[in-house]
This record gives sequence, structure tokens and C-alpha cells, in this order.
Amino acid sequence: MGRLFGTDGARGIANTELTPELAMNIGRATAMVLINDSVKHPTFLIGKDTRLSGDMLEGALIAGLCSVGANVKLLGVIPTPAVAYLVKKYNADAGIMISASHNPFEFNGIKIFSDEGFKLPDDLEEQIESIVLDNKVPYTIAENENVGKVEYVTNGADDYINHIVENISYDLNGLNIALDCSNGASSVTARKLFTKLGANVHILFDQPDGININEDCGSTHIEKLQEYVLANNLDGGLAFDGDADRCLAVDEKGHLVDGDFIIAIIAADFKSQGKLKKNAVVGTVMTNMGFNRFCDENGMKFVSTKVGDRYVLEAMVREGYNIGGEQSGHVIMLDYSTTGDGELTGATLMSMLNRRQAKLSSIATLMERYPQVLINIKVSNEGKLAFYTDKKLKEEIKRISDILEDRGRILVRASGTEPLVRVMLEGENLEEITKLANEAAEMVRERLS
Repeated sequence: MGRLFGTDGARGIANTELTPELAMNIGRATAMVLINDSVKHPTFLIGKDTRLSGDMLEGALIAGLCSVGANVKLLGVIPTPAVAYLVKKYNADAGIMISASHNPFEFNGIKIFSDEGFKLPDDLEEQIESIVLDNKVPYTIAENENVGKVEYVTNGADDYINHIVENISYDLNGLNIALDCSNGASSVTARKLFTKLGANVHILFDQPDGININEDCGSTHIEKLQEYVLANNLDGGLAFDGDADRCLAVDEKGHLVDGDFIIAIIAADFKSQGKLKKNAVVGTVMTNMGFNRFCDENGMKFVSTKVGDRYVLEAMVREGYNIGGEQSGHVIMLDYSTTGDGELTGATLMSMLNRRQAKLSSIATLMERYPQVLINIKVSNEGKLAFYTDKKLKEEIKRISDILEDRGRILVRASGTEPLVRVMLEGENLEEITKLANEAAEMVRERLS
């Protein structure tokens, strides 16, 4: 993880940590590392979610990019995976998404995609950091006719919707589903997409006002969607996060179907159709232990990476796998998308259910979930750095690991996107792991808060 870019772009509280000046300089530096003899005026796509600060940061990025000679095409409010798809479709040189994903509205972020629709590799991010943070080279100044131009794109959302529709092999006719748009980017695409696929849709939280994104809704607050599905006797529900690169599902009984289950269901379906490449699925160290057992029982190889969808994607690209993701709902289907795509994931899941004429609750039984306890502890910036070297904390983690032996596991990690340390315990006995998780969390508070 770099000094400016974390596991999912540059992120911070808008206008205090992620300032317009910083955004402008990120724009300048990003264009500079892409300008060469063959690309004099690189073209950047810019999309954003519904946060109040999005317009401000968009303006700053435009100024930075155009000042060094880059041209800009504005997509407006649109999901992150749409930017990743459209950058290649429109033959742009890079794409930028202004979003802090599942975080509250006061945060914002900058995610950068290459001309192939992938998040920038570490070496390019390091080059950008060296220009922005170390003043390694002076900023380029484009003069006269070389200043960049700005263009507004009005058909981006429709092109993205059509891309998903083309890759869903079986329609959703007859399905009654609820869609929680988290007052975020999917507010502009979800209704049209799922209606076009044939579903009867009930839309929740699609009235963004700049500050209500992810507020008691979306994939991080699933309860209202669960209640709605149950109360209205629907076939299921899908919840997206603020930039719609995540998706969690709710079955017809109102039960949560998280990312691990969604990946297991789709991977098993891929395998039954001979579409699962190398019979492998990629997850992270946070993937439930039950998923490992599911893979063993179904003749699949489970590949584990560090937390972060970028690491999942790197493993998939490097080894030629075609499905992977995270429990949080980032699901990457590399045959159709270069990044996590919540709406593609949800449409794929619902299409499979309709094709098989099955209930989500029955299909979700293919995997058994081990009890899991996750505690997030807010820490200081200094504490977050000290986490990696604190001896007593390491001793506590080892103590708990020794107690669990092969009946469970403990994972303590610093968040890549927030000032948090996450304590996760998993095992056969919920009472035991809850007690141990609280003990570990207390140690984190004492040492790092």
C-alpha cells in the first residue's frame, strides 16, 4: 500500500484530507505519467458517485488534467465498474472514478483505471506519488492550443447497461426483486437495467441528496432490505454500495446472502457448465472457512490473497482464473468485467435462479458458514502505523491462535481505506470466539487508540 493510494485509490475526508489542491495535483501527475511520444494529449474519462464533494473534486481534476494537456470526457454520476468498462470501449487512455465506495458521505476518493479498464499497477501509482508528494519533477504546463479540452458524454450509462444485458444469458422474467441503491451511483442505472432484463423491480434508496449516500442503507446496512423483501413476499433483494462495485443479496426469507455465498453459488454454476477456468476460485484471508470446505467438497481449488479486490484481481489475471472476490460483496467475473461489478453480479445471480427455477434460500445451502465475529476499532493515524510493529499485540494474537488451534482462526488487520483496525475471529463455537474477539479488541484499543 502506497503513501497516497491505499487498497482502493486515494481516499480521505473531502476538503480537509482529500483537498481540491491534492485532487488537482493527482490529475496533473496522472496525465504526466501517461504522456509520451505517441500520446501527446491523453483522454481521461471521469465518473463520480452522488457525494456532495464530487462536483468540487471533479472540477479540481479537470483543472489538473487540462493544465498539462490532457482531454477530459465527463460521464457524470455512474457506477465505478461503468468507468472501468467505458474507458476501453471509448478508447480512452485512462479513467477516473470519484468515490469513497461504502464510506459515509464526508469521505471521498479517487480511483484510476488504465486504458484496459484495470486499476493502475503499483509502479504507476508510485510514479504519481513521487510527483505529487516528493516533487520529483516539476508539473508540466500546457500552453496556448495545447491546453486540454472538456466534453460531456450523455450515453455512458446506457452503454454500460447494454453491456451487462448482453452478458446475461437468461432473462429475469417473472422475478419480483427489491433493489437497494444506497442513494448512490446505481440510482441512475439499476431500475433501467433490471427492468430491461425482465424483472418486476421495487426500488429502495434511489433519492440521493449529496449527503445520504450509504446512510442506513446499501450493502453496509442490509436490515431494511431484508425487512422489505420479507414484508412484500418477493423473490429476493440486492443491495449495492455507493459506487455499485459491491453487491449483497437477500433471499426470499429475508436472510442475508453475503459475498462468499454469492461467489460459491456462481462458481458452482460456472463449474456445472464447464465455464470455471482451472476449477479455481479466488478469495482473501477474510473469506469464511466454510468456503474452503465448499471448494474441497466440490473439486475446486481455493486461492487466498490479501484483503482488497485489487489483490484478488491480480491473482486472477496472473493465473488465468475467472471468478473471485470478497465477503463484502466485491465479486469479479473476469470474462465480463475488469473490476468488481455489483449490478453484473446481482443480475448474474438472479438470472441463474430464474434459469434453474430455484429459490435463493435453497441454493445458498450449498455452503455452510462458520460463525464469525468482526469488531472494528477506531485508531489514531499513529496507532494504525504502530499496529505493524506492536510486540504485545502480536503476542496477544498468538495467544488466541494457540487457544483456537485447528477449531478456528484469528485475523487482525489495519483497514486499507479507513482509520480502523479490524479484529476477526472465526470458529466452530460462537461463544468462544466472541469472548476471544472482545479480548483482542480491548488490547487493540489499549495499544493503538
